[in-house]
Amino acid sequence: MGNLSTPKIWYLAIRPKTLPAACGPVILGTGLALGDGVFRLLPALACLLVALLLQIGSNLANDVLDFKKGTDTKERTGPLRVTQAGLLTPRQMLAGTIVVFTLAAAVGLYLIYLGGWPIFLLGLLAIISAIAYTGGPFPLGYNGLADIFVFFFFGPVAVIGTYYLQAGFVSEIAWWASIPPGLLITALLVVNNLRDIETDRKAGKKSLPVRFGVKFTRIYYISLLALSYLVPLVLWLSGKAPSLILLAWLTLPQIATLITDVFTKKGSPLNETLAATAKLGLFFSVLFAVGYVFASLNAF
Repeated sequence: MGNLSTPKIWYLAIRPKTLPAACGPVILGTGLALGDGVFRLLPALACLLVALLLQIGSNLANDVLDFKKGTDTKERTGPLRVTQAGLLTPRQMLAGTIVVFTLAAAVGLYLIYLGGWPIFLLGLLAIISAIAYTGGPFPLGYNGLADIFVFFFFGPVAVIGTYYLQAGFVSEIAWWASIPPGLLITALLVVNNLRDIETDRKAGKKSLPVRFGVKFTRIYYISLLALSYLVPLVLWLSGKAPSLILLAWLTLPQIATLITDVFTKKGSPLNETLAATAKLGLFFSVLFAVGYVFASLNAF
């Protein structure tokens, strides 16, 4: 590890495998806007950049704060954490976190200009929640509350916010379509916490797997996946959305492997399941968006 260059170290610190999770909801919101004829390129790109910066900032903050709390130790089974590995000092990581969140806020000023005070409040809450995931007097991730906030910000806030900033209003389909990305990214968090259950228990981190056990966690994971695929089906059957949104179901073959992994693997082997769940969320959102856009083109 001593031969790693500084750019490589920072690349590892931002955890690139988690970034698809930030892209999927924005792509879906943009696809809905495109299908409804209200697409605007600059707001869409700004939303994507802010989402990526918030995810990176959260990853950096989590890296250094978990280290300070003693959660990240040599027993850790997850991917490399650069602070724990001694590749960067806590001061360097904190500085990097501040820079990334500052950049997110700077780009966010444009979004606030477009969307007004509601966007300002949501952006502020997003930054606070990203830090409060691990930091502060009542860290969300240490008290079993992270799932709620992950669902809210990666689901409704990301999808509906992206649509609203392009359209100036929110359609009914945007509300419904915001549910699956939130559920799938919550499933990503579930795999992460299942992998870390033993080290989290020793560190006093009361994640849901620690609180309720492995059996509950596996059923919870399956439920999140099932509900994600149920939403587009209900939307189509109720006549609220075209059948082409069921293109998202093309990702179904991946589900069997993921569920098998969650039931048979533990510790570091779940890192592959974590990455696969992140990709599932991205592909689901992309295919849902593509189906919606194609359906709108066929309507003319």
